[in-house]
Amino acid sequence: MRLTAEQRELGAAVRAVLTRYDGADAWRPLTEQIGIAGLGVPEAYGGTGGGARELHAVLTELGRTLSPLPFLGSAVLTTQALLATGDEHARARLLPGLASGAVVGALAWAEGGSWDPARIRTEAAAGPDGSWRLTGGKEHVLDGADAALLLVAARTAHGLALFEVPADGPRLRREALVPVDSTRAQARIVLDGAEGRLLGADGDGARVLARVLDLAVTALAAEQTGAAAHCLERTVAYAGMRHQFGRPIGSFQAIKHRLADAYVRVEAARTAALAAACAADDRSPALPRLAAAAKSACSEAFTAVAGEMLQLHGGIALTWEHEAHRYFKRAYGSAQLLGSAAWHRGRLAAELGLAG
Repeated sequence: MRLTAEQRELGAAVRAVLTRYDGADAWRPLTEQIGIAGLGVPEAYGGTGGGARELHAVLTELGRTLSPLPFLGSAVLTTQALLATGDEHARARLLPGLASGAVVGALAWAEGGSWDPARIRTEAAAGPDGSWRLTGGKEHVLDGADAALLLVAARTAHGLALFEVPADGPRLRREALVPVDSTRAQARIVLDGAEGRLLGADGDGARVLARVLDLAVTALAAEQTGAAAHCLERTVAYAGMRHQFGRPIGSFQAIKHRLADAYVRVEAARTAALAAACAADDRSPALPRLAAAAKSACSEAFTAVAGEMLQLHGGIALTWEHEAHRYFKRAYGSAQLLGSAAWHRGRLAAELGLAG
């Protein structure tokens, strides 16, 4: 269970671009030169036909740098939602723009701080002319303030469904949020009778969101693993450089134990994330439980290792100029994004028949 040579080379190419370009400036070279936005898109729609392991290779590198790029929200959540609907017309119309990176998409899903599809209360009402009107509010919409393509999950008389809503429609309001993790753009979206176009079948939304959730948390787990690995590398390097009592602090037994524990956490997270990616590529029925396990393990590992980075760097880690606080904030935000570790452990227990 490992990445192929080509997938490792993909990761190396992404790292090289991220080293050369800062922040959002990396989006254009990554999409035009490497084609990362189309990795999960079939070739028929302008993509490269890659799978979860290619996404894993890219997100690991994006996580290492806390990249603010809209990859998770657009290339994973929005793209996979479109694919899961089975709506051939919508796929042909919308996927090429997403695959090229020219269009950034957002999937509006969470409500009340929950990613559980059963908690969705946004309503979609069908008009006599076949049109749809959506009313409700969405939270934690990745890149939702600026996305050109907006997909919204809403409840109809037949259950959940997915809708394409004009991002600049007259009955829709988008509010950029200021999250703890400022490197992850989020928005709140309010719909007051906003016009929507049904994607796929009415009532098929629960199946679509279940599929997207498994793929999205698998992708997020890779990002968390990359960030946690960076935290560990920087902390080990600092422990070898920082001296107290005439010797490197990394030579003290207590510090060695803490770094060893952090290493075990990172490696366990790496294994869990890759196992979920392999299951996704293999269309394995084990994906739901492996994805839930990966999200839980990687959330806790990243949070723990980012915390060790703060503590072992000492006072310098609390300064605005040092990167440690940014990784700690990303760890906290990522742990809640797409569902907490506790919620995913509940999903895992249900998959294993242990919920009671």
